[in-house]
Parts: sequence; C-alpha cells; structure tokens
Amino acid sequence: MKRYLVLGGLAFAAAVSACTKDLTRPIVFPPDTVPTQSLDAQLRQQLRNWFVIPIGAMPQQNQALVELGQALMFDKILSGNRDVSCATCHEPALTVGDGQSLSIGTGGTGDAPSRSLGAGRQFVPRNAPTLVNAGLGLNYIFWDGRVNRIGLVGPPVPGGGGGGNGEFESPAGAKLPRGLPDVLAAQAMFPVTNRTEMRGNKGDLDRFGNPNELAQYEDTQFVEIWAAVMRRVLAIPDYVAKFNAAFPGVPTSMLGFQHAAIAIAAFEKQSLTRTNSPFDRYLVQENDAISTDAKRGALFFFTQAGCGSCHNGPFIGGNSFANVGVPQIGPGTGRGAPLDFGFGERINNDFYKFAFRVAPLRNVELSAPYTHSGAYPTLEAVVRHYNNVDSAQRNYDVSQIAPELRASYHGDATTIAAVLQNVDFRVRRNVRFTAEQQQQLVAFLKSLTDPAARDLSSIAPTSVPSGLPVKGN
Repeated sequence: MKRYLVLGGLAFAAAVSACTKDLTRPIVFPPDTVPTQSLDAQLRQQLRNWFVIPIGAMPQQNQALVELGQALMFDKILSGNRDVSCATCHEPALTVGDGQSLSIGTGGTGDAPSRSLGAGRQFVPRNAPTLVNAGLGLNYIFWDGRVNRIGLVGPPVPGGGGGGNGEFESPAGAKLPRGLPDVLAAQAMFPVTNRTEMRGNKGDLDRFGNPNELAQYEDTQFVEIWAAVMRRVLAIPDYVAKFNAAFPGVPTSMLGFQHAAIAIAAFEKQSLTRTNSPFDRYLVQENDAISTDAKRGALFFFTQAGCGSCHNGPFIGGNSFANVGVPQIGPGTGRGAPLDFGFGERINNDFYKFAFRVAPLRNVELSAPYTHSGAYPTLEAVVRHYNNVDSAQRNYDVSQIAPELRASYHGDATTIAAVLQNVDFRVRRNVRFTAEQQQQLVAFLKSLTDPAARDLSSIAPTSVPSGLPVKGN
C-alpha cells in the first residue's frame, strides 16, 4: 500500500506517514455512536480525518505579468496556424474548459462548445480540464501527470523523454528551461508544442495562406519550437513592451517562452481562483451555509461511499491517480493508441494502466463533461458510474457523447476486460447507493460551486496585440 501512495503523489504523504490511519479505507462511526452526535459534528470529524481544510487566499500577482499573461492566453499568434489560442479549449464562459468530451484543436472551426473538427484532423485524446483553481498548488494538471515536480511519480517512461531540469519532470526532460516557479507555469510550456492542440502538421498553411513554420520541427525539438514561437511574439512591438514591463531585469534578447509561461500562469492564478463556495463557508464554521441534503451527502461521501480515499485534502482530490473503470473514447495516445493508458503510459507499469488523475472536486458542477474521456455529461451520471463500475463499463450508453465521437468508443469485449482488470480496489466495494444517497451526493458536489465561477467571460480581453480575433476563426 505504501508503494501506491508514494507513486500516486498524495499531497499529504508526510502527514499520512506520520499518522496511523489507513487512508485507503473510509472511516465509519460505529452504529451505536451515531445517534449521540449531531450531523455537523459527524461531518466535521470526517473532514478532519480526510484533511479537508479551508484554502488560503491567493497571493496578489504582479499586474504587468497578469496583463501579459492575459494577452498571451487569448492570442492565436501562439498557434502554428494562427487559428487557436489557449482559450479555444479553455473558454471563460465554460469555466475555462470547453464543454466537449474531447477537445478540438488547430484546424477546427467555431467556438466551444459547438466547435467542429476540421478536415483531416483528429480530436485531442483527452477532455480539457478546467483551469479554475489550478494555481493553488496542485502537483498535477495533465490527466497523466506527465508534468510534475521531480520525484512525484517515479521513473520516466523509458525512451519517452522524461527526466527533468532539476525542478520538474516533463516530456521535454532537461530541455525544459530552469526558473519556472510551479507546475502551472511548467504545464503552460507544452500546448504550443502539441501538433493536435496548437502547433499543426507539416505542410499546414496558416489562416493567411502562409507556411506554418512551427510545424516543420520534429516533435522532440522543444527548444527550437519555443524559440520559434517567441520570434513570432517578439516581432510585435506591443508584446516587446509588455514583456519588458513584466520582466524589467531581462534583456529582450534573453526572453524565452518560459517567460511567456510564467505570465500565463500569473494570469490564471489572479483571474481563475474561486474559493467562496457554500462548502468553503461551511469549512469556516458557517453551519447553515450548506443544506442538510448536502451535509448528508458529504458524510456519506467520506464514510460508507469511500470516496475520501481518493478525493481528500483541501482540493478534495487532484494529487493522485486511479483506474476507476472509465470508458475509453477517442483516438488514444502513446504506445496504447488507439487506447489511452493514462498514468500507466507515464511510468510504463501495467499496475497503473488506465489510471488517470483523480480530479479535484471544487467547482466540479461547472466542469462537465466528466472524466479524462468526457464520458459523462452530468454529475448524476458520474455518481451512477461509481454505484457499479463493472456494470457502467459493460453497459455504457454512447448517446451520452456527441454523435461524431460515438464511433470512437472502444466498447469491444477485449478493451472492456483490459480496463476492468486493473480497476482500483477502492471502487470495487459493493456499496450500491440508494436513489436518495445519490441525490445527496450530488447535492454535496454542487455545494462546492463558487457562484463567481459560473461565468468568467469578463476575464477575456476585447483584443490582443497580434490583431487576430479573440473569438471565432
């Protein structure tokens, strides 16, 4: 069990090792003690047991960095074909996701959630996770944990890049520049290098009919790609001024894409942190902040349902990996294609095949569709999945995903058996939620929503320095 927790990268590994509780099992009050405790007392005890504590305030970010990061996040100049920005798949009005099961990157048309796949293109292999609260200190942002602080996930994939620059492990290995402050900034380095998401394919022409020079590089030429993106950006005088204001001690000739990534991360921290949900207020002793149904759902979540063994800590998840039997949908990626091995791809270990990052649950109501493959459109559907993972996998209803994705559902007996073979023991438990318990679980999950996160469209600029359109193609 110790091996699982260490490789899973639980945020509270030190605290866990110092205590005697087994965090893989729910802590349940003996039946004869329940009547003597109020619902609030029971729930607050469970929250302590699972380290669910209030989140501190986000430090104020440097305003020049924030302004530069805002422009970069919404500017299509970063993409090879000049047709997508970071915000194409992280739309503010959709809680900085895209509302689609699998994202559509370069070559697509329209805006999320009704964006359409371009001719000859394929879907991004995974669902675009929301970036709300991504700057709060999570160890992982990508579904497979491929960018992380050194030592969190064990050895890199043999022959697959891996390694690190002394601070982070990533696909770029030692090529990743030093000086990145956190995982959020490190993550921002990689979408521009991905052909499907932003960079494009060899032979592509950009929106103006000119050759896409970013696409000419091989996929392992990270340094060259980042330098080429910066040549584009720094050819725009307004960007030179913004970079100089944000990094006054760095000569323009020494600016690299790591500086762009730091600015994007600063903007995300400043603009996308939302921690004033009813549940947040409950954590600071406002007993009436959430409904009785939400309290009962939370108590069930952390006791009989066993959800706390994966979804724990301040973010209620986000820092571990598990195979929970999610349907395989899409083109797949890596050595498993057309399947997606997830975290198992990263560490080349069959024990973790089909394991993906356990999603943090704060504001989860707003981040549909759910799971790495976007298999479920509602919280109710997700709860039903956990009610009986084996049945959910074997009887998956493809009408839950967009028509253009249904043919890419891998519902053959061999794939289903392979996924179920390694399903995490924590979701094999025969709990069988009642209809009332399911409703209460959903009530709890909705109590995690900060109303201010429902529509973040105000964070988008009306224009960007390149002059390219912020919305549409």
